[in-house]
Amino acid sequence: MPERIALLGSTGSIGTQALDIISKYPEKFSIEVLAAGNNVDLLIEQAHKYQPDSVVIANSDFYPQLKEGLHGTNIKVYAGNEAIEQVVTMSTIDVVIASIVGYSGVRPTIAAIKAGKKIALANKETLVVAGEIIGRLVKESGSIIIPVDSEHSAIFQCLVGESGNPVEKITLTASGGPFLNMSEELLKKVKPCDALKHPNWNMGCKVTIDSASLMNKGLEVIEAKWLFDLTPDEISVIIHPQSIIHSFVHFADGSVKAQLGVPDMRVPILYALSYPDRLQSDLPRLVLNDCKALTFSDPDIKRFRNLSLAFEALRKGGNMPCILNAANEVAVKAFLDGKIGFTEMPEIVECTMENSFYSPSPDLDFLEITDSNARETALSFITKLQKEK
Repeated sequence: MPERIALLGSTGSIGTQALDIISKYPEKFSIEVLAAGNNVDLLIEQAHKYQPDSVVIANSDFYPQLKEGLHGTNIKVYAGNEAIEQVVTMSTIDVVIASIVGYSGVRPTIAAIKAGKKIALANKETLVVAGEIIGRLVKESGSIIIPVDSEHSAIFQCLVGESGNPVEKITLTASGGPFLNMSEELLKKVKPCDALKHPNWNMGCKVTIDSASLMNKGLEVIEAKWLFDLTPDEISVIIHPQSIIHSFVHFADGSVKAQLGVPDMRVPILYALSYPDRLQSDLPRLVLNDCKALTFSDPDIKRFRNLSLAFEALRKGGNMPCILNAANEVAVKAFLDGKIGFTEMPEIVECTMENSFYSPSPDLDFLEITDSNARETALSFITKLQKEK
């Protein structure tokens, strides 16, 4: 029997690439559930093509359009975030691909974990916001999390077969984004259309902006802490513009393992779905002779302060990573909407972190409150910035 998959975030960058992979292995995988946020037209198109048992649109305003678009089919149609949380627990689902971007992906992922599902995790915010809670739930439920992010997939792959061998540290690689060598003065003039031109990766708008500001790498640092049970001092970041080496693991004996591949998210998606097996694929191959140079440098945390803010939130712990994430989501949206400049995003994040209530041991309900309050605080700072201009 093919593994039955619930794909959360099916209309996003990861979701569409996951469908491309799944369609190539009909004997291995089948789509049971498709869920999306707002892109109802594409969701209808996907549902007709893949014929899932159920589809869910998070934005209930689009329910009538979705229902009408699937009229005459046997596909069940639902709407709302609670519906997404419910469908992932169905007994007919074996694997949940969690690729909803942002905080909105946290509760559905938690619901799937509680139900003991195998999780192909592409929503890094789940572990950023609630890493300690997630770790406990995974142990209780018997769920398994396989990371989809290329960097965490690389670490995961390097650790296979190394059970019990002490890890000294890990190094996450970062492309540096489109503004790697740009001066601080020029960064102030960056427009959203410039920031959305990533040199290597095909990603959605929010993740692409995070990559340009290095917040994406900061979130990955926090995620890595919970995925691999590390301390902040055991995680480092290095700039690798070619995006060929996806991360390193340094072992206690001095050995270093790295995972290499072309910058194509379909590779880690396929690995997450097929683990522990590796399936034959027609995906692009890495040709080492074509790699003229592989270069590395330290990240400039003065020009790209988001990375240092993420380390600060990780060391503080508690609800501080939740505050960081909420403020960043608000700041990214404001930048994309033309309300603030590129270099003002870390200002918003820092001010929100400094002016939010800190709790060292929050439960999930308190994290909900933290997320809401941090967003309000961030929005107030954005309003203040606009008035000062």
